[in-house]
Amino acid sequence: MAELTVGRLLTSWQLDLPALLLVLALGGLYGWGVLRVRGRGGSWSPARAAAFAVLGLGALVVATMSGLAVYDHVLFWPAAVQNILLDLVAPLGLALGDPLRLAAEALPAGAAARVRRAMTGRLVRLLTFPLVSTALVLATELTIYFTPYFATALRVGWLHELMYLHLLAAGSLFVVPVLTREETLPAWCTHPVRAALVFLDGVIDAVPGVVVMTHGTLIAGAWYLHHHPSWAPDVRHDQQIGGGAMLGIAELVALPFLLAILFQWARTERVQAAALDRHLDEQLAVVPAVATASAASHATPAAPAPAADRVRPWWETEENEVAARIRRQHGEK
Repeated sequence: MAELTVGRLLTSWQLDLPALLLVLALGGLYGWGVLRVRGRGGSWSPARAAAFAVLGLGALVVATMSGLAVYDHVLFWPAAVQNILLDLVAPLGLALGDPLRLAAEALPAGAAARVRRAMTGRLVRLLTFPLVSTALVLATELTIYFTPYFATALRVGWLHELMYLHLLAAGSLFVVPVLTREETLPAWCTHPVRAALVFLDGVIDAVPGVVVMTHGTLIAGAWYLHHHPSWAPDVRHDQQIGGGAMLGIAELVALPFLLAILFQWARTERVQAAALDRHLDEQLAVVPAVATASAASHATPAAPAPAADRVRPWWETEENEVAARIRRQHGEK
């Protein structure tokens, strides 16, 4: 095999038919959903569609069909970069596209209800519970590298493809529920809690890279020693490069993930503040009407209403987050 250079890394490509079929299926379904929503008179953010296509599907294509895939059987570090792209980058791009909300809006009412029931089912709730899904991602990466899984996948084509799918699914279990606008997580997973979980996940995602980089035993050592090209660095240094790449990419992905959560948090606060303003405007609009009615009936004053019959402010009777916030503010005064 020709020596790996930056030019060859960028221009070398190979067809991976299962991965291509998956990309076409995901892209086709997403495009159909966007067209269906817009055909009904709704709207769908172009930024979400771009994130799904470019970052999500694009990372999937790069990981499975670019120069990384061409050289992953002779060098460890391209395989390590492949795996981290499938485990962290592609799931983040797919999640930013919010396919769950798109499915709920594009499908007929009955099918959308079934999707929502499936997303809130007991098994899915367990697998996507934040701490459980984070543990599954970590366990997936450690299992791949520190069991015969990875070495066997290098020899067996169908297992290699299954490993790709395994990594993509494990990464999506955490990212998609955290970023979707659908209610798939417990009620206590508010935006501040999600931001803390994303920060914790970023720390945990660094663990496999550090372990691979510092591990004393070669990963799939027999395979890479046998296929080691003469122009490449020694196998141990190759593994250290791969671990460093895993660590760097994991930390880079954590930043946009956290920024996405903070953006959603700020947008939710704006929506709640707007709802509060509307409620207050409605209450203030009632005051002139009450004053006019009182002036018109001053000649025949009525007895004051008992305290129990007086109208209470809406925030004392309604049960929602905005009303609870106002009650807390009144309680602090």
